[in-house]
Amino acid sequence: MSKVAVVFWSGTGNTEAMADLVAQGAKTAGASVSVVQAADFDADQLEKYEAVAFGCPAMGDEELEDTEFLPMYDEVEPLLGARKVVLFGSYDWNDGEWMELWEQRAEAAGLNVVDTLIAKDYPDDEATAECLRVGALLA
Repeated sequence: MSKVAVVFWSGTGNTEAMADLVAQGAKTAGASVSVVQAADFDADQLEKYEAVAFGCPAMGDEELEDTEFLPMYDEVEPLLGARKVVLFGSYDWNDGEWMELWEQRAEAAGLNVVDTLIAKDYPDDEATAECLRVGALLA
């Protein structure tokens, strides 16, 4: 059984809803899943998981949240190795550029990004289905 971590930061609950759906998709596909807020995750926990989904909404000028999420991500990114990684998050304005920049960063770091996913505000039916799908990719 694959062990998957779904690590997220959410300001309004939209990205948290996505995290729960990604976790549900991974569980349905047979994985053992832990859903962890970014402030409660660090490099020491990484060794327990074969795959990780990271969730963070667009903040400020199309950036990752920089108080809790980014410090954690900066710490674990170099240690992810060949683990399957999914990047996801919600946005309310603009067009999702923060995800494009995040994906470029992850690819430049040599990560095994199997998919990315964004949702405008709270996940609608289409975004819900995508969250379940990408969760299954991690299992």
